[in-house]
Amino acid sequence: MGKWTDGTGTLTVAAREVPLEVAASYRARRRGLLGRDGIAGAMLITPTNSVHTFGMRFAIDVAYLDRELRVLSMVTMRPGRLGMVRPRGRHVLEAEAGAMAGWGLRPGVSVQVRVTEGPSRAG
Repeated sequence: MGKWTDGTGTLTVAAREVPLEVAASYRARRRGLLGRDGIAGAMLITPTNSVHTFGMRFAIDVAYLDRELRVLSMVTMRPGRLGMVRPRGRHVLEAEAGAMAGWGLRPGVSVQVRVTEGPSRAG
């Protein structure tokens, strides 16, 4: 997909469009969903192959994606947890707990990302 940048866009899962935030810079990846009470849609953190929920206020669904944006594995994490490293993982999707099942996201499914706003486009 090329170089990613911070911004917003759309995540497409099985013909369903979901609002998306992209966290690609060190600062944005470090902040992630910390300090929030929820998220409308999802956050793509890239590049990374592991996340934590220390300091989070709510439980999240986490989907680990490979280079081709295919779901490798998924887990729901409560606040205060450390996720396992996924060696083949290159990106992580985060959403409020329970949201991903409603979108039909599961291991083996590929997603599409369209970045519409930000300093420059992911390409």
